[in-house]
Amino acid sequence: MRIALDAMGTDLAPGPEVAGAIEALAAYGDSELEIILVGDEDVIHAELAKHETVPGGISVHHAPDRVTAEDSPASVVRRKQESSIVVGLRLHKEGHADAFVSAGPTGAVMAASLFTLRPLPGVDRPPVGTLLPTAGELCLLLDAGANIGCKPHHLVQFAHLGSVYVRDAMGRENPRVGLLNIGEEPGKGDELSVAAYELLDAEDGIHFIGNIEGRDIVGGECDVIVCDGFVGNILLKFYESVAGYIVDLLRTELDSVEDRRVDLDHVFRILDYAEYGGAPLLGLAGVSIICHGGSPPKAIHNALAVAARAVRADLVRHSEEDLRLPS
Repeated sequence: MRIALDAMGTDLAPGPEVAGAIEALAAYGDSELEIILVGDEDVIHAELAKHETVPGGISVHHAPDRVTAEDSPASVVRRKQESSIVVGLRLHKEGHADAFVSAGPTGAVMAASLFTLRPLPGVDRPPVGTLLPTAGELCLLLDAGANIGCKPHHLVQFAHLGSVYVRDAMGRENPRVGLLNIGEEPGKGDELSVAAYELLDAEDGIHFIGNIEGRDIVGGECDVIVCDGFVGNILLKFYESVAGYIVDLLRTELDSVEDRRVDLDHVFRILDYAEYGGAPLLGLAGVSIICHGGSPPKAIHNALAVAARAVRADLVRHSEEDLRLPS
């Protein structure tokens, strides 16, 4: 299994990418996983030299250019064909890698992935899926920001793609799908919500449990949350900010407590986005995982694990098969 990793994506590249790749290979073993570091080979080799031991499963593929936040996402494929993002996706497209992972600018990774890998048949708008912690198991939110101004049938596609991902990559049979809305009743919400509810309720191949409200998410009421990308991105950013606030608050309070027998490491892990790796861009003819620009090595390691699970589960083929099921 070969994963192309954009080594020039994070804010501190290539340090987190190299360290994360080494961690991932230590966990998986270099006989099972190969990581292709894509980027400026001189810079990458200099970073590798800082580590005492480099696993045999790491290779370097030269890409002299780098995408920055100032680059227009729509122009990256045309103007920066030798960038680490475009070269890495091309390796995946041509079969030299089984998946692609990047912490580069989100818009550029999405645009280049869409152009290079192309959507699966039956997918109009590939969504970004993001895992959210709940009182139960993690739930998958999609779309988390790739698509604004969705139509009802787009949300049905999101429901299928999310169900396949949660089933294949997370091992849950018959995932529960909820439509994010302002009330539980079928007639609640705007025109999009009402029409999407009717389609989802009549759709075969998904376990639709109806509308869910914002307060239901933390309680773990469903496995897949479906919504428009505008709403989803607001929810995601709020979730991340609240998680960071809670962690900081707990640390501040603990500093003033003499008896620290209470172990809150588990709580911190639950609220730390780095624990969940990257966000998969679903509905493509390939596996593309998007990470935060500020990802530490742990987040890169976990993003590589997300990509590996998707490849092992044959996620792309199963998604294509699910979308072909008659409604």
